Amino acid sequence: MKSNIIKYIFSFIVIGLVVYSIYLLYGKKDDVQNDIETVGNINQEPQIITSLRLPIVSFDTMNPILSKNQNIQDIARLVYEPLLTIDENYKIQLCLAKEWTKVNDTSYVIKLKDNIKWQDGNMLTAKDVQFTIDRLKDENVSSIYAYNVQYVIGVEVIDDNTIRINLAGEVPFFEYNLTFPIMSYRYYENEDFVTTTKNNHPVGTGRFKVTLDNEDIVLKQNQNWWNKENDLAKLTEIHIMKYGNMGEVYNAFKIGSIDLLTTESLEIENYIGTIGYNEKQYRGRKLDYIAFNCSNRELANKEVRQAISYAIDKQNIISAIYANKYYISNFPLSEENYLYNAEKLTNEYNLEKAKSILEENGWQYKQRTWQKVKDYKTMRLKFNLVVNSSNSERVAVAENIKNSLESNLGITITIIKASDAQYKKYLESKNYDMILTGVYSGYSPDLSSYFGENNLANYANENVQALMQEIKNISDEKVLKEKYNALIDIYKDEIPYVYLYNNRESLVCSNNLRGDIKPNNYNLFYNIGSWFRQ
Repeated sequence: MKSNIIKYIFSFIVIGLVVYSIYLLYGKKDDVQNDIETVGNINQEPQIITSLRLPIVSFDTMNPILSKNQNIQDIARLVYEPLLTIDENYKIQLCLAKEWTKVNDTSYVIKLKDNIKWQDGNMLTAKDVQFTIDRLKDENVSSIYAYNVQYVIGVEVIDDNTIRINLAGEVPFFEYNLTFPIMSYRYYENEDFVTTTKNNHPVGTGRFKVTLDNEDIVLKQNQNWWNKENDLAKLTEIHIMKYGNMGEVYNAFKIGSIDLLTTESLEIENYIGTIGYNEKQYRGRKLDYIAFNCSNRELANKEVRQAISYAIDKQNIISAIYANKYYISNFPLSEENYLYNAEKLTNEYNLEKAKSILEENGWQYKQRTWQKVKDYKTMRLKFNLVVNSSNSERVAVAENIKNSLESNLGITITIIKASDAQYKKYLESKNYDMILTGVYSGYSPDLSSYFGENNLANYANENVQALMQEIKNISDEKVLKEKYNALIDIYKDEIPYVYLYNNRESLVCSNNLRGDIKPNNYNLFYNIGSWFRQ
């Protein structure tokens, strides 16, 4: 009996030891795992960094009216504000202005928003607007924004918040010119605007203000920003890093010293590699196109212009000359513009259609050229194409077009490689069959330089002129779109120009930059209120 009791006790002890061992082996493991998961969750919380580092190449001045530096102009939108601004779809929007009205063809009245303060505490007034326009028109200032006010002949301060701007003549969509940064009258009072040291840290009305830290420039949140109640910005500081050239910027980006850069380079991968960053590409403002001389006997026929248009392979041009890194263009307006109609303006390369258009209109392909008899005279499709010899890329484009039209369609092209002086004379006299040229597109939807008087195509159309007259006085967006659609329809039928391509620009940012990043060629910093680093 005693022996059995000892056996029972021994059995209980053994079972207890086994259970305890299992607990030690598995229970502790679970506790450790729980600890690891807890630590992991802590580590997974993103660390938000509230500063941003931007580069400036060849710094000149922080005064945007005086600066010729594109980096300054981009960054300046965070510090200084215009009367009106432009959104992602190139619509005009109110900024410092509360409202504006076109009184007549040559007069505009702008009313400022109430209670907007400069970063030094002074109130924004109409005198600041008058002061800014006067500086822009001053020949000693030589501002890139002088173009915006070239037709302004008078500025009247009606009251503290109201100003009247008078023009020498009618300027279609003049409101798009009111996008220059406004500067403070009181801040520069009794100072030489061009030479004063105050240009190192001028005051603005924007989201950030300029501060100096020895030689470094730091933008800090403007606590008195008029729009701050709607602002949930995480960024509190932006550090401006100065560099002598883009090579230094590329190196700084590779080692993580800056968070983003902008470039027009088509070979950015050669400088910073292919990993560790995000690239936001957007359409640039450089637009190349062909202007037909519509007063030429053969080119006066819209069917000939249509056929040539169908036979130009824009994608092949971009592939062969621009490494597939340019954008096809089908109209002067950017594809992102709210007035652009993507359904109507498709890229149409179609050799068979080009040939059928000619044949349907009485042209015959004989003796290796297209011919047609009219008024007892034989017309032949042989044209010269003028190009600026100093622009090697455009010369290559001209050669591409010549080869395509001759080999694929049978239209003979003679390229005239003109010197700079000769090219300028061609543009002025319009003594050419076709000319390959380009512009730096503005933000306004005004198309009078293409379809108005004295245009490069010698093109005239009464319906187009009527539409242009209507468009410049329409403010209703729906009606304006209808008018532009009508204009596009006429262009597609008449083809006085062949628009070829826009350049590409890129905003390159490090992988740790977060937020809604949507740049365009007007503003890099849309939605910067959502940006942060982690």
